[in-house]
Amino acid sequence: MEEALLVEELLHEDHAKNYTGDGSVDLKGRPILKKETGNWKACSFILGTECCERLAYYGIAKNLVTYLTKNLHEGNVVAARNVTTWQGTCYLTPLIGAILADSYWGKYWTIACFSTVYFIGMAVLTVSASLPNQSSPPQTLAFFLGLYMIALGAGGIKPCVSSFGADQFDDTDPLERPKKGSFFNWFYFSINIGSLVSGTILVYIQDNYGWGIGFGIPTLFMALAIGNFFIGSGIYRIQKPGGSPIVRVCQVIVAAFRKWRVQLPVDESLLYEVPGKNSAIEGSRKLDHTNEMRFLDKAAVVTPPDTKTSGSAVTSPWKLCTVTQVEELKVLARMFPIWATAIIFSAVYSQNSSMFIEQGMVLDKQIGSFTIPPASLSTFDVISVLAWVPIYDKILVPVVRRFSGKERGFTELQRMGIGLFLSILAMVSAALVEIKRLDIARELHLTHGKVEIPMSILWQIPQYALVGAGEVFTCIGQVEFFYDQSPDAMRSLCTAFALVTVSLGSYLSSLILTMVSYFTTKGGAPGWIPDNLNEGHLDRFFWLIAGLSLGNLIVYVWCAFRYRYKTAA
Repeated sequence: MEEALLVEELLHEDHAKNYTGDGSVDLKGRPILKKETGNWKACSFILGTECCERLAYYGIAKNLVTYLTKNLHEGNVVAARNVTTWQGTCYLTPLIGAILADSYWGKYWTIACFSTVYFIGMAVLTVSASLPNQSSPPQTLAFFLGLYMIALGAGGIKPCVSSFGADQFDDTDPLERPKKGSFFNWFYFSINIGSLVSGTILVYIQDNYGWGIGFGIPTLFMALAIGNFFIGSGIYRIQKPGGSPIVRVCQVIVAAFRKWRVQLPVDESLLYEVPGKNSAIEGSRKLDHTNEMRFLDKAAVVTPPDTKTSGSAVTSPWKLCTVTQVEELKVLARMFPIWATAIIFSAVYSQNSSMFIEQGMVLDKQIGSFTIPPASLSTFDVISVLAWVPIYDKILVPVVRRFSGKERGFTELQRMGIGLFLSILAMVSAALVEIKRLDIARELHLTHGKVEIPMSILWQIPQYALVGAGEVFTCIGQVEFFYDQSPDAMRSLCTAFALVTVSLGSYLSSLILTMVSYFTTKGGAPGWIPDNLNEGHLDRFFWLIAGLSLGNLIVYVWCAFRYRYKTAA
């Protein structure tokens, strides 16, 4: 008997040593060897794919406001609203990809399918921009059709790529697990490599050689992204989809509502849970019971109607849910306030591709004999990110780890809070630049002419750099937070929720622009943001965003102190 137990233990240790312990499989559904799959080897393909895909995306997004104003002849407010609305849609459609990935297709096939839609949209956009008479109704319609196909494709793959990359590291392996935090840093680094090329070379090509080739190059890189992704197929670790997370959430609500008069047991061990190590949800570990939101626990209370004649519990989740299933909903509810406070940060970030560019259009863009395209200033956002990622990963984390004793130095919540503070400084910097620009315009009596002010566009560098630094702390921390804190079978969905804050931030920026335009133009006044910014007060718009960001930071700190981290059973 003892020999049999010893053999079983040795076999288990051998399996844990050679195979992944998180339930990952290959494309054919077979268990996979650790040494031959996943880890940084597989992530190199994922990082390369993300770099090329982001180059394609930002090749459209970076200079889109310029195309809309100069080629489609839209006004400043309309162009800025269209850009932020499109960007918002790009970060709302991740919910579609996430639900399909977690419920039915898995991350790999979701990426493959939506990448195809993405490429077709890029091709339509390029053809539309290559033909003459671009502002005609048919070509404008084709342009926006391609633009929103890109939004669907980019959104569909976005929540899957980062979580698919993190899946390449085994959660149960203490040597692989810490690499996930580093992966998120270098994932964002890859995004900004693509963004750097777009914000410099591609913007210059678009402004000087035409939009046909300017959009054609990003289309080519999207094709490269798809090809690179498929090359790594043989070494990827695949997590099986666990069924619809939305259905599971609804089941808990329905079951709890049915039992709203049932008394909760004093002993929490009497709540229903399946026996064994694994939960009833495919690909998900069990979650420890928590005492928060106890009314949801009623969904896991076993009552006489829930039992068969044999005395065992009926497994219908619409009548009786497991503790793990209930805890999934509790995790989502706990994350909601943290999620909501990221919306204002996204509104700040959306200024990079709208009001910051329009501010740059009325500054002196000449540096010697070279004319700087206003959209190229966003390069300093990217440079800031590229500088801060290695500083954070290689210097800050080891130093802070010595004092905090935490594996990743800062907690995800601490990291996000630092970024929110930096976003306030970015808006203050933008407001101060605008105040100085308007002062010069008044001194030179240039307020009634739509002309550049003799103040260098390089004064915008600090606001872009501060937004970039804020991204490294808030955006990466947010993705890391939602991946780590989400239930195992909801990781794509929770990553999508993190991306939805970007969408809502863009929509919020559009709403604020609309309200500012409406209230400040009453009585025939030019308003804060007229077509001729020399007659307006763009500085007040930036102060408004800074004030909202300060209030948001205060709320965030309160929510972060109250947050309770998830624990797996």
